[in-house]
Amino acid sequence: MAGIVGYGAYIPVYRIKSEEIAAVWGEDAERISKGLGILEKAVGGPDEDAATIAVEAARLALKRASIDGREIGAVYIGSESHPYAVKPTATIVAEAVGATPLMTAADLEFACKAGTAGLQAAAGLVDSGYIKYALIAGADTAQGRPGDALEYSAASGGAAFVIGPSQESVAILEKTLSFTTDTPDFWRRPKADYPMHGGRFTGKPAYFKHVINATTMLLEEMGREISDYDYVVFHQPNARFPKEAAKRLGVREEQLLPGLLVPYVGNTYSGASLLGLAAVLDVAEPGQLVLVTSYGSGAGSDSFSFKITDKIEEVRERGVKVKEMLERKRYISYATYVKFRNKLKM
Repeated sequence: MAGIVGYGAYIPVYRIKSEEIAAVWGEDAERISKGLGILEKAVGGPDEDAATIAVEAARLALKRASIDGREIGAVYIGSESHPYAVKPTATIVAEAVGATPLMTAADLEFACKAGTAGLQAAAGLVDSGYIKYALIAGADTAQGRPGDALEYSAASGGAAFVIGPSQESVAILEKTLSFTTDTPDFWRRPKADYPMHGGRFTGKPAYFKHVINATTMLLEEMGREISDYDYVVFHQPNARFPKEAAKRLGVREEQLLPGLLVPYVGNTYSGASLLGLAAVLDVAEPGQLVLVTSYGSGAGSDSFSFKITDKIEEVRERGVKVKEMLERKRYISYATYVKFRNKLKM
């Protein structure tokens, strides 16, 4: 079976606090921070977009995998903030890691689960024997209308994974499945700068329905209980939603918290659940089990069961850990935040 051979993450150094945003709009910062569970979020610099974020994460993933870029047979990049409407991000990343030209590449978009959709596609190609290694990434930049609730959560960051044969893997993919419906809770029209959302509609019929059903179905097919897993990672648009899903499914705090990054990073969209997985791989031990369930508005969830191998301890020491990226930060003002965002549109 396919598995994760190498992994990498990238979180920009810049941060803006929720209270800084709230002060601009005359909002109650404490109420917003408690409601969303987000204290601050990561902000890409004026020269950082989804492509550069994916490249940084991909280079770290290849370093940990200890393979040459020319061995990569497929590159899939999931994002809802691709820098070009017509021009693939995947070819930029592939060129940057030396994977071109004998490979296939594609950009994927399914709101916040485009990265995990790429993971499924990559695992299928590896399992079938068509290719030996694939590179996937989920990366996004902050997309929140000024003054909207999303401005407090929409963040920048991402993670990348080299998918390859199980005998080389740090985490073997035991099973994956998806739960998908047409639920329009969140969208962005062509040429629109910012996405729209259905408010409270994004909860029960959208996030919770898909995350809980996908997770429950995976457990049933694996013949396991949620307590069998050492770590559980859910998509994290805010801190409240994954904690509520965990409560409904009987997930303990010690299972959830190692991969819950949103209070200090924000919602990195396509990178959110993958960043959580990367953080878990930084601390997981051989033989432990990890369950990951992503969510993408529109709507769908991909659920995965991984088993950690004895290769993890050696491989994770080859690169910077997520915790170190969290601690490396520089706070900026709202004015600087707006300047950075406007630079990306130029």
